[in-house]
Amino acid sequence: MLTADSLSSIPGLAHGFFTRAGGVSGGLYASRNCGFGSGDDRGAVAENRARCMAELGAGLGAGGATLVTLFQIHSATVEVVTQPWPADRAPQGDALVTARPGIAIGVLTADCAPVLLADAEAGVIGAAHAGWKGALGGVLDATLAAMATLGARADRTAAAIGPAIGPRSYEVGPEFQAAFATAGSEAEVGAAGGDLFRPVPGSDRLLFDLPAYVARRLAAAGVAVVEDLACDTVDDPARFFSYRRACKQGEKDYGRLLSAIVRAG
Repeated sequence: MLTADSLSSIPGLAHGFFTRAGGVSGGLYASRNCGFGSGDDRGAVAENRARCMAELGAGLGAGGATLVTLFQIHSATVEVVTQPWPADRAPQGDALVTARPGIAIGVLTADCAPVLLADAEAGVIGAAHAGWKGALGGVLDATLAAMATLGARADRTAAAIGPAIGPRSYEVGPEFQAAFATAGSEAEVGAAGGDLFRPVPGSDRLLFDLPAYVARRLAAAGVAVVEDLACDTVDDPARFFSYRRACKQGEKDYGRLLSAIVRAG
């Protein structure tokens, strides 16, 4: 489990960006696959999630927390959580916020950027799944807006960006850069989106820096502290699942990493 200094310093809060190690799944999903949307055995996924919650609870000096996740669709839809729901009845969306202690809100990723947020003074937390489509479509702004309805303020909020596809691994076409150049303000994407992209020598392809874009969107929204763990999921198969790496290797499926945050209950 990886943690961010900016969130670890908040009393009564536990969070974790869980790696693929320490679970019970086998094969392509070895070993801590937390995604029910994968082809993995559901019992193994449930046990992997339970282990994550036990670790979060230990961070609070308490028992396991109750985990809530979503059926993720690369959208800007945010759910305000007031009580847990069963995993098989999860609503569609890509971010959760809550002011309820004891409820762990989590997102699943395998290259997209997981973002965990907290306003310590308001007692409000958030978790967002920010792939390029969701980040471009405003999922981070929507998360902050939903947190504000519970009393949070961006200028008091700390946000941490967990393991995601890194700037040396995310190869895209020129049309991708054009979409970003026309989608937001210069403060969000840079002049013509140029500083988020680097050319691939001898090609018209580009390398895109997703974590930097996510960090820039958070900063543009007024978030007080933005921390990037700078872990590349594609480049570290021992610790992380990766959709893009699985595709390149011709694998039929891939595991999902869990990132979660909870307040003491």
